[in-house]
Amino acid sequence: MTVLSARALNRATLARQSLLDRADMPALDAVAHLGGLQAQEPQEPYVGLFSRLHAFDPVELSELLTGRQVVRTHLMRRTVHLVTADDALAWRARHEAMLRQRVLGVYRAELAGVDLEELAAAGRAVMADGRPRTMAEVARELADRWPEPGKRALGEMVVAALVPMVQLPPRGLWRRKAGVRNVPLTTWLGRDLAPPPEPGGADPAGEALVRRYLAAYGPAASADLRAWCGLAGLPSAVAAVRDELVAFRDERGRLLLDLPDAPRPDPDTPAPARFLPAFDNAVLGYHDRTRIIDDAHRGLSVAGARVVLVDGRVRGTWEVADGGEVTVSPLGRLSRGEVDEVVEEGRGVALFLSEGERQEVRIASAADR
Repeated sequence: MTVLSARALNRATLARQSLLDRADMPALDAVAHLGGLQAQEPQEPYVGLFSRLHAFDPVELSELLTGRQVVRTHLMRRTVHLVTADDALAWRARHEAMLRQRVLGVYRAELAGVDLEELAAAGRAVMADGRPRTMAEVARELADRWPEPGKRALGEMVVAALVPMVQLPPRGLWRRKAGVRNVPLTTWLGRDLAPPPEPGGADPAGEALVRRYLAAYGPAASADLRAWCGLAGLPSAVAAVRDELVAFRDERGRLLLDLPDAPRPDPDTPAPARFLPAFDNAVLGYHDRTRIIDDAHRGLSVAGARVVLVDGRVRGTWEVADGGEVTVSPLGRLSRGEVDEVVEEGRGVALFLSEGERQEVRIASAADR
């Protein structure tokens, strides 16, 4: 069985993520291809698409949100993701059990003794009038019936798990600040969810999830797939599509699966500098992230650091000052050529974020850090 080096896996990931070459595709197609973008920080998906698409216009993504073609919702790993409306409807029921368990992982003691089916029915009744509500407002309307758990636990269980919701615009619109107002997903889209899989039966949504993940993240192990979506119960879906896939090993001996015709570039393919937003799935979408970030820096990926890729790997972090200046903090030594490449790419990011006003890019020295 062919062994793929970490560098080979890196180049495959960059190619699938449109980080080797920016793609010529509409924003809607990019969101679909990526299986969504993590979006608990509302402006970060715009940077993610800027780094992946030629001539990306942020207004295009805003219009997809207001036009109900893309939604903000709790999905993979119980985090807020920006996904296409079609994917939200197809995948939400498949994620239901995971969402419940992850909320219970935080509030198990508070929610002990609460019948979750009764709470779900009550939550749907509260939202039945179609009026947008904050999580706190939902919780207040349920607190008289369930006074013991506390409003935070009630609100998170209903809004993040029991009742499929979307976070309404203007939350998530370009250069807009707005609080979270929720409305049921089916109300907002006017369409029903795809049903959950029958126990022991076929799982077309799970099988589609496997294929879609590999298209954007492969070659990958089953543990990587679980790390991306948060779902534990996908072995049957992987088994159902196994004959469609090709297999490799990584340098650690793990079995990796992939779509046969997906790009796997030469490991020596040049990789340009790229600026990634906080919580980008190019880093978070794997259990073994060593293809793109050193284990010593793995904590950055869950701490919300914006990272800089140099030669395809995380080699620094970046921030934007109030005045628009971009500061890059290298994680180690960069060559003069690498510094020049980072500065050039950083200027493009700075222009994008400042909407055309030229801004400086500064490389922080060790003394600054």
